[in-house]
Amino acid sequence: MERFAFIIHPLDVRDVARKFPLTRFLPPTLVERGVALLPPVKTSHITGVRSATGAEAEGWFVGCPLTARLMLQLPEEYVLGRIVAAARLAERLGAGIVGLGAFTSVVGDAGVTVARRVGIAVTTGNSYTVATALEGIKKAAELMEVELARSTAVVLGATGSIGSACARILARDVRHLILVGRNQPRLQRLAEHILVESGVSPQITTDAKGALRQAEVVVTVTSAVDTVIEPEDLKPGAIVCDVARPRDVSRRVAELRPDVLVFEGGVVEVPGEVDFHFNFGFPARTAYACMAETMILALEGRYENFSLGRDLTVEQIEEIAALARKHGFRLGGLRSFERALTAEEIARVKEAAREQRRRPLQVPQAAPATAN
Repeated sequence: MERFAFIIHPLDVRDVARKFPLTRFLPPTLVERGVALLPPVKTSHITGVRSATGAEAEGWFVGCPLTARLMLQLPEEYVLGRIVAAARLAERLGAGIVGLGAFTSVVGDAGVTVARRVGIAVTTGNSYTVATALEGIKKAAELMEVELARSTAVVLGATGSIGSACARILARDVRHLILVGRNQPRLQRLAEHILVESGVSPQITTDAKGALRQAEVVVTVTSAVDTVIEPEDLKPGAIVCDVARPRDVSRRVAELRPDVLVFEGGVVEVPGEVDFHFNFGFPARTAYACMAETMILALEGRYENFSLGRDLTVEQIEEIAALARKHGFRLGGLRSFERALTAEEIARVKEAAREQRRRPLQVPQAAPATAN
């Protein structure tokens, strides 16, 4: 029996209630400050992971009780110390590898320091996240009848680990590529790397809104705490893969833009009769790709550091995708705002996009608030 662990944390105070239901009746600020004082905790025991090869694994969710906001606001060394403490708990539980979830993979140097300070292997899961996001884009483009080879793609958060890898691989498939980030020099270095690697010369910009209005395909993977994509930002028929957690796409897009296809990147079906014994908002037997990468490496007996740091290689992404297929992991369909998208719904989006292109873009605005 192979063993793994995965570190989770509350994205905001609403997530705390998944483990501690009574906290929903307390003031949010009090809850956030209170749970931040708690030590790492074994959140649940994961059972029933069974590979197509017959290998089996069990694991644990280990909670690091800091919200996304606190992880960005508190001193980096303090936050890293809390993540390391959670990884050491995973080690004591018997895990041979631990995955870093959500903002635990963003803080500091994307897992490198954590790996140095613990006695087990560490991965961020970013390689398989990239693989599944790109697989989802190809599937969505096929369903929406969008030719990637004639499309403009935008990558928001392009200088991050996942964003840069997505950009490098997307450059092979699209006509135009626009890289968006806050750091102009880093964007320029990435663009130069892509030009040397693929012969494609991407456009770079810090103007996210302007870039989005040009895109048929969007991959968004920023580290923003709040949403960054609104209904008025997108052109009719746009395909948006939101890999970020918390999500980058406003729920208003789903409400006001029936002509746009938004789906969550990195949702995977796990082989076997897996039971997570914890509700993180997904249907049975499905997980984030970053979680799945940790399981895949455990099933393979690869107790070694894998996706660490800011520079993922294309070879890593292709390797983990091949291992996923070997063990029976696969893309878990297309999901949008916590629910599966049916073929009929996607067909309606496609038809709405065709209709919208025939007339000027009109995005309904929320009604103004009135004083009582």
